[in-house]
Amino acid sequence: MAQFREVSGGENWKCEKCGVVLEPGKVNIIYMGSNFTVELLKCPLCGLVLISEELALGKMLEVEKMLEDK
Repeated sequence: MAQFREVSGGENWKCEKCGVVLEPGKVNIIYMGSNFTVELLKCPLCGLVLISEELALGKMLEVEKMLEDK
């Protein structure tokens, strides 16, 4: 089940649960004992974070591989 949907031609994303437009905000990501603070789109009400496919398969995958190679 989708938790987000695009609105206004893909410029904005909306939280399906809360019905509000996502806003940029700082998010803590922890992976293999490393802690990263990044700015991502998240719901201002419930805090659910959107990680785009482009980010997940790009920069995040690159960092994941670097950490696993250590």
